[in-house]
Amino acid sequence: IAMKETFLTSIFFFIFSCLAFSQQTTWPGPSVDLSHGKLKVSENKRFLVHEDGTLFFYLGDTGWELLHRLSKADAEKYLENRRSKGYTVIQAVALAELDGLNTPNAEGNKPLINNDPQKLNEAYWQHVDWVIKKAAEKGIYIGLLPTWGDKWNKKWGAGPQIFNPENAKAYGKTLGTRYRDYPNIIWIMGGDRPVELEIQRQTVCAMAEGIREGDGGSHLMTYHPTGGQGSSQIFHNETWLDFNMRQNGHSQSFTERYYMTYEDYKLEPVKPVIDGEPIYEDHPVNFNPDQNGHSTATDVRRPLYWDLFSGAFGHTYGHHSVWQMWSPEKNPVNRPLMPWYEAIDQPGAGQMIYGRLLMESRPFLTRIPDNSIIVPDKITSSVPGAGAYRYVATRDQEGTYAMVYVPVGRKFSVRMDVMKGKEVVAWWYNPRNGEARQLAKYPNTGTQTFISPDPGENTDWILVLDDASKKYPAPGTKK
Repeated sequence: IAMKETFLTSIFFFIFSCLAFSQQTTWPGPSVDLSHGKLKVSENKRFLVHEDGTLFFYLGDTGWELLHRLSKADAEKYLENRRSKGYTVIQAVALAELDGLNTPNAEGNKPLINNDPQKLNEAYWQHVDWVIKKAAEKGIYIGLLPTWGDKWNKKWGAGPQIFNPENAKAYGKTLGTRYRDYPNIIWIMGGDRPVELEIQRQTVCAMAEGIREGDGGSHLMTYHPTGGQGSSQIFHNETWLDFNMRQNGHSQSFTERYYMTYEDYKLEPVKPVIDGEPIYEDHPVNFNPDQNGHSTATDVRRPLYWDLFSGAFGHTYGHHSVWQMWSPEKNPVNRPLMPWYEAIDQPGAGQMIYGRLLMESRPFLTRIPDNSIIVPDKITSSVPGAGAYRYVATRDQEGTYAMVYVPVGRKFSVRMDVMKGKEVVAWWYNPRNGEARQLAKYPNTGTQTFISPDPGENTDWILVLDDASKKYPAPGTKK
């Protein structure tokens, strides 16, 4: 009876007394204010901040072929689109995956002379310089991979394999020195290949150490692993690794890989963790388009909140056409559905901003993962939902707010005693359009049952619970 009354009360407030707040859909001005200084790891080792302590929200896009396939005009178009959508990092590769050594860039230049890592072709790198500077004008960081992984482990791909520990360190030092004073660089080692041999591990470490020597440690550094793996498995204790990166991969479901995000969160020494490659929008699900079709905007929203609420400090979006910057005159990789210049405006790409706005509207540096907020399913005795319908929860350590990601429209219950204030304000936040709807106030005792406003398989919502005494703004609006 109590659950039924709570449900009816929620419906009553939703229909008759809820307040709706619409959020911005275009980011005003530069995506990040670079005047706050260099990036560093926060004091609690969970997040990234600027030198002056200002929060940095990592909202990335996998523009892997940006530096290789796009002209200046196209790069400008792409970067401006991502600025307007609130992206803060573009992950791009200097020695690109798609035959980046032997196929010239959009201006007709190759990166190296005779594929020698110690002989840079200046014309190519001047184009790289231009793109990075253009990104800085827009307040966007470049997550710069010095090379794709097939250049140090040609397990698959075009290659050729050109790196060893000696020339990798020299190459790294050259790049570190070149970009030492650029304010908007995050270094990303690796490039989607496994470390299978000791010499491969030594090569990656040598390149990282060369960069550190060249740039004096002025930029943060991580490692992009192959699918289903994380940087922590090989490099967690390396001093050059400032934060961990996972590749949770191209599945629609909450797999064991998302549990590994949380396992990375718990590691010692503590380091921030992020998913650098979840399922892309319009990507063949599990790489099998004939059997599984292509992913949708719903599929890319779920990992955003699965990762954030499981302990990640930020998130990376991707689109199957955009990572390869595909257009009809180029060879496609695994059936892209549209050219990159159309794909940049796909729904999921524009919906990532609502995750950033939500996270920035509440205290961020005290946030922790906590699925105990959700009352366990009576049948499974675990967090409700499985596969694509997994529920996850987060809160701040002070008990002033909590959030539950609700991927499917079904009843669920939460523990109200995770909150410290006497009264709790409940909101529904729409991750599809950024709208916030105020529900009602509840006591912070017992459990409460909720069901999202429009039940459905692809209509996910986020329940936000606030300590009423804190008078937080509507979710997704700036404090």
